[in-house]
Amino acid sequence: MNERIRELVEKSYIYDKQNDSSFFNKELFAELIVWEAIGLCKVDVDALTGPFLPEYEKGIVEGYRRANENLRFYFGVEE
Repeated sequence: MNERIRELVEKSYIYDKQNDSSFFNKELFAELIVWEAIGLCKVDVDALTGPFLPEYEKGIVEGYRRANENLRFYFGVEE
């Protein structure tokens, strides 16, 4: 398990004041993983687009944009 996953596991524990204890929230963990994947697909389109951007790179930008949208739709997450 890499360090980033360990960090997400730690963020997935929720403190229960009533019982003075913490519990692991599986749904939160899954959502954090999805947000990590979405973050990998984010592209600063303004920085990557321009008049001199080769056509194949425009396709790459569009591919990232579609992947981002598909992940959001498939897993039903909102910003």
